[in-house]
Amino acid sequence: MRAPVQNKNRIPIRMTQDRRWTFPLTATFWAAASLTGMALLSGCAADKAPEAKASSGWVKDQVADAYTFGFPLVVSDIARERASGNAGQPGRAPLNTFRHATALPPVGATGWPTVDTLDSTAWLDVSAEPVIVSLPAAPRGRYLDARAFDAWTNALYSSADTTPYPKAQLIAFVPAGWTGTVPANATRVETRTRYVWLSVRVRVNGPRDVREARKLQTAMRIDTATPANGAATDAGATPAVVTGAWPGNSSGQSPAVPALATAPPTASPGAQAEALDANAFFARLARALDANPPATADTPAMNRLASLGVKPGEPVQFKKTDAPLLDSGVADARTRLATVPANAITKNGWTWFGDGVGVYGTDYILRAYLARHQIATTTKNGELKPVAHLDSEGHALNGANQYVLHFAPNQLPPVRGFWTLIAYTKDGALADDKLARIALSDRDRLKKNRDGSIDVVVSAEAPGKARASNWLPAPDGEFQLTMRLYAPKPQASDGTWAPPAIERQ
Repeated sequence: MRAPVQNKNRIPIRMTQDRRWTFPLTATFWAAASLTGMALLSGCAADKAPEAKASSGWVKDQVADAYTFGFPLVVSDIARERASGNAGQPGRAPLNTFRHATALPPVGATGWPTVDTLDSTAWLDVSAEPVIVSLPAAPRGRYLDARAFDAWTNALYSSADTTPYPKAQLIAFVPAGWTGTVPANATRVETRTRYVWLSVRVRVNGPRDVREARKLQTAMRIDTATPANGAATDAGATPAVVTGAWPGNSSGQSPAVPALATAPPTASPGAQAEALDANAFFARLARALDANPPATADTPAMNRLASLGVKPGEPVQFKKTDAPLLDSGVADARTRLATVPANAITKNGWTWFGDGVGVYGTDYILRAYLARHQIATTTKNGELKPVAHLDSEGHALNGANQYVLHFAPNQLPPVRGFWTLIAYTKDGALADDKLARIALSDRDRLKKNRDGSIDVVVSAEAPGKARASNWLPAPDGEFQLTMRLYAPKPQASDGTWAPPAIERQ
């Protein structure tokens, strides 16, 4: 993130209108899934000529590498299409327009939804001129986090990295190399990609607190110097379906992309991307590359794509005889997406990610894995998400049992913001029963033991009055525990601190 440009001459801006929807945006746009794993990417830096297709083993690896490299961009492309197409439908709105969740997710909601924040999201089109985002100051004690990602899911901006309770923010997203001026007090953020995904989250302390959090949402604004290419600028406008090239690209038209018919419409963008066959996947990747160029360090990977016949803005036409090799390579890549990367932190049965997240460089394995399972993951300073499926003996967590998490004195999650602990079904849904609470957090008055330690009880049945204050209700059957650390301290992101083991009683 660059320092603000000091210039008193403000550019003329045009305000866009908000649209607000009453459902959990987290579940709709970015469904996080349980952590499974992935092997290291090999050979992505080696360039081969197209005639190397005669070597079946090499081509399979080439396809797997190319798929892994391009997967985050395809996921992002699908997510944008779902969010900005057909704006008349719930949860969709034009580009450069906020979509606000105005209620916490109901019981039974799927997609590992958060139950502690109201989310406001927008897809920005930064095709030629700045898009200016204005956010209000967070009142005393009210956590607010603004984060933005380019189309490759790289983190561009995160206010929680430095300030979990920020003052008013003015952020100018501009195309890389743009030489114009932005408002003098704006933080200038450059992006190589035409599209930027923006997420703003405001902490909510239960349903009764929603009204206060909504006041902050109504103060959020997105302004543009002029209507961006293909972007709608008012609530009644028809949303754009982007088919043109990134400015300066001579291709003019991008290739047609098959409809998303291979996965349920309620599936996460990651699941939909993974359901595409090789032809549909690489066709969509070629189209998305036309508007969202990669980093210079990705040149070897782009050369590999070109040798397969996948080029920005050009139709992808594989030979029918290549189908078996393509299918085999894609299958290998999907196996990578189902394997926890080697650089994950695993302690006491919990798994989370620290170094490298959000700023991936050429770590395509980690980037693709998180695009599939925890899309829109910010840097280690913004949020950590430890996940556990097994107890200390290696058995699947099940609500029929009673578990205890023993936090030693002064060893609750170390955060600059706040933390929460929630039990989802194994498929990522909120328990569909009427429970006393959905999550535990730093605001709960947890009862301490005589030595200052704290025992958290997790089970489907209530443990009794003596332990009720420390009880986290769990779904019946198998479940997953997810802990979120908002603005974590360094000892959590480097693994010095870890959540306690989950002991079955």
